[in-house]
Amino acid sequence: MIRNLIGPDWRPPADGAASLPVFNPATGEVIEQVPLSGERDVDAAVAAATSAYSTWSRTPLMERVRLMFRYKAVLEEHFEDLASIITLHHGKTLDESRGEVRRGIEVVDFACGAPTLLQGRTLRDVSGGVDQDLYRYPVGVCAGIPPFNFPVMIPLWMFPLAVVSGNTFVLKPSERTPLGGQRLAELFLEAGFPEGVLNVVHGAREAVDALLRHPKVAAISFVGSAPVARHVYETAAASGKRVQALGGAKNHIVIMPDADPELAVPAILNSAFGNAGERCLAGSVAVAVGRAADTLLDQLSDAAAKMVVGPGDEPGVQVGPLIRAEHRDRVAGYIEKGVAEGAELVVDGRREMSRPGFFLGPTVLDRVTAGMTVGHEEIFGPVLSVARAATLDEAIGQANQMALGNMATIFTQSGRSAREFRDRVEAGMTGINVPIAQPFAFFPFSGWKGSFYGDLHIHGTDGIDFFTRKKVVVTRW
Repeated sequence: MIRNLIGPDWRPPADGAASLPVFNPATGEVIEQVPLSGERDVDAAVAAATSAYSTWSRTPLMERVRLMFRYKAVLEEHFEDLASIITLHHGKTLDESRGEVRRGIEVVDFACGAPTLLQGRTLRDVSGGVDQDLYRYPVGVCAGIPPFNFPVMIPLWMFPLAVVSGNTFVLKPSERTPLGGQRLAELFLEAGFPEGVLNVVHGAREAVDALLRHPKVAAISFVGSAPVARHVYETAAASGKRVQALGGAKNHIVIMPDADPELAVPAILNSAFGNAGERCLAGSVAVAVGRAADTLLDQLSDAAAKMVVGPGDEPGVQVGPLIRAEHRDRVAGYIEKGVAEGAELVVDGRREMSRPGFFLGPTVLDRVTAGMTVGHEEIFGPVLSVARAATLDEAIGQANQMALGNMATIFTQSGRSAREFRDRVEAGMTGINVPIAQPFAFFPFSGWKGSFYGDLHIHGTDGIDFFTRKKVVVTRW
């Protein structure tokens, strides 16, 4: 069974906690057991982090940065190992896993810039003989709750910025994909960080709620579904904590009549079916404007039907399995519901469900409307809904009906259309002629509406602001 990291020790959970199986989604085989740790385990992890904080928060910045550079080097040395772990227990293709690891390390790169990022400000003679200075201080013990779909990347969005800022951290990996966070912690210790700076507690809701309510946890960083994000935000904020809670998405891709199909079609396939659709930046609804539908649908359906489905570690595979059998069945239920509500089934990925593992192939539904379940609920699987709009104005209106506002993209050769879309669509990450509008590490991951609860977004300078508190000093000489 996987163990928790409490200070320097890898420990079994207290009280003989129950466990859940960890699967290889490509085969359905159980490869490990993850403990369902409880409140006592969370208390122990927070106590270790609290003890380490008194020293770590006063460790000179350049020493913290040197360790972060060393951690980056260790991550690079184990790059392929990390990618293989992701594919093993999540199922995505090795190329997708490598992309995940790279995106995670980019935040470590950004964290290595802490000597600049953590600088304050000063103003001499704000009044006669009075100077004013602003300093950044760490906030204390922080906690991170990442989702199953990016078990390496999203933990690296969280704890490197926190610890380089002088905080200590408790990580609660997803119980579905715990091996990524486990390996990151092992490499963190290998890089030489002091004991207690990073702690790991495995578990599910009991462990999460214990972190949300713990009086010594100052900040919570969460990524997951919209309903759980709201629960995390409301519960942690009610306990006086800082919270950044990233929720779900219903992302729209608008295709204008002047879009280049050689660019748009592969991009839509990548957006909708990459990572088997299990990502909060997946393109869920393709809105064809005007005559764009005449050429788009045939090309999309032909290409989607030819995508190679299989285990992520096999060469040439483009779409891996879903995370669990029950999730695959839930996604298949959305397909059935879409057809029942009037959508046209153009490509049916359910043909892949008969093979071993948790597979569901790329699926395309046509003539979807916002009122249909598949038109407004997050599916989190390889299902693309194609909608129609007469004008750009109507397409933007369809996107803006969504309760979620994570990402929206447009494919067009018109600067005027692109500018109007950029300014009017209600999504915090907006793309023009790109499949996925994912910010690099030095910009915030800035979802809007029900896709984000909080004030300061994850990574970028927002991440630095989230993990530090400002002190203003007024001095008369």
